[in-house]
Amino acid sequence: MITIAIDGPAASGKGTLSRRIAEEYGFHHLDTGLTYRATAKALLDAGLSLDDEAVAERMAREVELAGLDRSVLSAHQIGEAASKIAVMPAVRRALVEAQRGFSLREPGTVLDGRDIGTVVCPDAAVKLYVTASPEVRAKRRYDEIIAGGGTADYGAIFEDVKKRDERDMGRADSPLKPAEDAHLLDTSEMGIEAAFQAAKTLIDAALKEKI
Repeated sequence: MITIAIDGPAASGKGTLSRRIAEEYGFHHLDTGLTYRATAKALLDAGLSLDDEAVAERMAREVELAGLDRSVLSAHQIGEAASKIAVMPAVRRALVEAQRGFSLREPGTVLDGRDIGTVVCPDAAVKLYVTASPEVRAKRRYDEIIAGGGTADYGAIFEDVKKRDERDMGRADSPLKPAEDAHLLDTSEMGIEAAFQAAKTLIDAALKEKI
């Protein structure tokens, strides 16, 4: 059983890369950010307060990891709600427990998020920290919205990316940072194929060591 931990800030490309890696190796994939969004959606759907940590923890423990629908959970309103409950220690503990359980699936797993290599799976066989400049990440998010037929303001997205970085990196509980033994992958000037090949080289070397 192999676990690959992939961390990094918003719009760094880690989600696309993680899905590609899981497909390549036939591993199970979990976008851990969706577990927070699913908890938030359950609270919103039930008309419950986003400020009650005990209720949020109960909802977190009921999240079904197999049924996370990215297209539904990517809604802006859900993202805003998720950012409120993600700072609650009890919610984080409940979801980290579930994520660790997922990481034990055979033949292997790829988990991506903000604290996989540092908190969720510190013993992962391979740890990648995928990043890119805030300007590049904002442009990616902007292009994604436009390509989807939406309207977007690059300046507002850029400010949002910077704010999110500050929040993720500055929080007391499980701040976003590379694990000491993580491989840094800067995708600022790298397409998904180049990033995938760089990651595959690292993963193949680690798998060879395990044999």
